[in-house]
Amino acid sequence: MSQAVEIHGTCPARLDAVRTVFEGHFRAGEEIGAGFALAQHGEILVDLYAGHSDLARTCAFDAQTLTPIFSCTKAIASLMIARLVDQGLIAYDQAVATIWPEFGAAGKAAITLEQVLSHQAGLCGLEGPFDPQLWYDPEAICARLAAMAPLWPPGGASGYHPITVGYLVGEVFRRLDGRSLGTALRQDLSQPLGLDLWIGLPAHEHGRCAQMQRPKTLPKLGPMTEPRRLAFGTAWAAPSGRESPDWRSMEIPSANGHATAPALARLMSVLACHGQLDGRTVLSDAMAKAVMRERISGNDLVLPRHVSWGAGLMRNDVTEIYGPGVNTVGHYGWGGSCVFADPDTGLSGAYVMNRQSAHLVGDPRAMALITAAYRALV
Repeated sequence: MSQAVEIHGTCPARLDAVRTVFEGHFRAGEEIGAGFALAQHGEILVDLYAGHSDLARTCAFDAQTLTPIFSCTKAIASLMIARLVDQGLIAYDQAVATIWPEFGAAGKAAITLEQVLSHQAGLCGLEGPFDPQLWYDPEAICARLAAMAPLWPPGGASGYHPITVGYLVGEVFRRLDGRSLGTALRQDLSQPLGLDLWIGLPAHEHGRCAQMQRPKTLPKLGPMTEPRRLAFGTAWAAPSGRESPDWRSMEIPSANGHATAPALARLMSVLACHGQLDGRTVLSDAMAKAVMRERISGNDLVLPRHVSWGAGLMRNDVTEIYGPGVNTVGHYGWGGSCVFADPDTGLSGAYVMNRQSAHLVGDPRAMALITAAYRALV
């Protein structure tokens, strides 16, 4: 269904092709509300937004709209964990059980932090049945994960952990830093750098959130193996009540971040710019490289595709899901949201929207916007 839409924001003439693609998605009926931002060397070049933030199409999707970004939250969590590694509080090759002793049960004593971040731990979902409300009790979920035996030999393959990895890295962060990951994000990065992004959204910000239209079809996962069943195929695989006040307020560093596209694009520029943002060292240059370094590559046991994993980020590798950059990293979120960073060109960007597709990785709308940007600039 075609729809007329007024595009708002900024886009220089040399990037008119990006605006054309963005507008084309609305004209084709592929969007309700959306935003796309592109930065180079930390400076915003493109900040486009249009459409409606509510499903009744009565409220504008504007510069203040916060969008749920689902698994793009993992990219933020990856940077927050990297800061702890940079501070010497833990090493990527250090066993998680050294700072979380209970985690060493059931054959998990040797699982390292980088194996958790790169989805090699074999903990992609939980056995049930149980009430999905249990996900709102992080202590109970972490206890289950600590007691659980891996679903495959850790370190032998990756198997995407859509929800559980957020609880694992959140517990590691809490034990090392003393604060929750979302609190540290707000205090150390979001507020000082003026980034409108959150993991754990205060109640007074809930009114800015976009309403999500869920996809009409399920993701194509391939044959329903046990890892895929526990990750995606049970009634308790994810928290209930998404978009509820409890969901927005909860901290799940794998799944319930809220942000604007420019805030995400600027945060990802930390990886595109050797750890720097606004003249501030967020990560050392060596750590920015370490986050992006490949930890495992191959056919994922949960996602039906080849994946190259860094320390919590998907690497472009041979898939080109973030444009042509061979060293580009990023993450997609359920329904289409996307963040990326390219250290070779200094480009970083983000796409957010409230009309979700069935794509877990490689939403065509995001890929088309990124492709248009590279063709114009590189």
